[in-house]
Amino acid sequence: MLRVRAMRKGRKARRSGRPAAPATVALAVAGLLTVSGTCSSAAPDRAVAARAGESGGLSGAAACPGPKGFTCATLTVPLDHRGGVPGQLGLKVAMADNVKAPKGVLVFLTGGPGQPGVPFVERLSKVLAPVLKDYRLVMFDQRGTGANALQCPQLQQEMGSSDLTPPTARAVTDCAAAIGPDRRFYSTGDTVADLESLRRALGVRQLTLDGVSYGSYTAERYALAHPQHVARLVLDSVVPQTGYDPMNRAALRAAPRVLTAACRATGCTTDPAADLAAVVDRYGNGVDVIDALTTWEFVDPDYAEMIDALHRATNGDPGLLRGLIAGVRQGSAASAEELSQGLHASTLCLDGRYPWGRADAPVAGREEALEKAGAELTPADYGPFDAATATGLGSMLSCLHWPRTPVPPLPPRHRRLPGVPVLLLGGDRDLSTPVEWLYDQKKLTPRAQVVVVPGAAHSVQSRAADDKGRQAVFDFLLERR
Repeated sequence: MLRVRAMRKGRKARRSGRPAAPATVALAVAGLLTVSGTCSSAAPDRAVAARAGESGGLSGAAACPGPKGFTCATLTVPLDHRGGVPGQLGLKVAMADNVKAPKGVLVFLTGGPGQPGVPFVERLSKVLAPVLKDYRLVMFDQRGTGANALQCPQLQQEMGSSDLTPPTARAVTDCAAAIGPDRRFYSTGDTVADLESLRRALGVRQLTLDGVSYGSYTAERYALAHPQHVARLVLDSVVPQTGYDPMNRAALRAAPRVLTAACRATGCTTDPAADLAAVVDRYGNGVDVIDALTTWEFVDPDYAEMIDALHRATNGDPGLLRGLIAGVRQGSAASAEELSQGLHASTLCLDGRYPWGRADAPVAGREEALEKAGAELTPADYGPFDAATATGLGSMLSCLHWPRTPVPPLPPRHRRLPGVPVLLLGGDRDLSTPVEWLYDQKKLTPRAQVVVVPGAAHSVQSRAADDKGRQAVFDFLLERR
């Protein structure tokens, strides 16, 4: 789904074949949570905005404490861009100092929803170094993230950095209550309005947007809302503009393809697709398995140890698989500053379409609608998994229990992106945002260039071993307009 580890560092999985202890796997997965802090502030966002004054724009500009050549500031935006509720937010921004870059501003949008941007500016400036003489790199902490993250301690503890781990109903309702009525102001549409405020504050006519995972969805939504202000788009690990599927059906169906390709590439002698189906049927653990697989691509896109664990479990020895699942769950712990589950739930529930409708639907009747939708599913929908997996994921259950909340309008489902150059970039091993989503977006993208990197998983620019994807980005950004 909208996996949140797009900018994090991982370690290779162990390939010894010995059962992995949960703590060992946790250490490997915990490497994904490395975040180097830059330009951070512990002040609440409303307090920062109040000090910035009522006029909006950027304030408090000073050299960033981390990377050289960057200025950090605070962007003041309305809490409610529609003007019905007073209040302001202060969003941290990091801007390269080459203000006269010949190709203008490049805004890099991170994933989640719930991941900040500013802490990653130093790393991204290295990844994108070949184009940064021509572009001015800008990153910002989207509302509700980073130092000003929405705080939901129990939900954070239960879900960590996962989209798919099922939370308890109490954790969800406590989170919504802690955020209060303001939770209706954390949709992607609000972030798009913040991005437009950033463009105006930077004093430029157009932006080039590079979005990873959920960041690709934000970029698409900005292009739909402000087509005249977009120069070009890089969409990496694509979430289609039509929105994510809370049943995650594309990923469920893609898992056999991904595991089979990984097996062939590494010369393994098992049939991971058959093993996957047998494990889910025998143990009824589809939610745990797809959650672990979707995490494991950040550890090892060859899925070697997972493939071994599935084969062992098929033959009656589930110990390794259970150890990997437990270790992944333990290692997925993350603070709200790294990935805010409060913001994650707020945004997904406002943006999403569910069997019961949207977040403004009455809570009573939602479970019945979900049960009905599950009963209508067939194997063509969920592949080797089952209906219980499709209806039991955290991305679904968080919003099942989310209190009734007013929702903003969504763009028409089949409205096409503006006719600007667009690079659609993906990895064929990605289960977080499977390449099937990339091709769904291609149908709505008039000037699409598609690059799929074999053997790569999620976040091609940042994580792929093969330079093919990064070079495609450089060539695309530097081509003559």
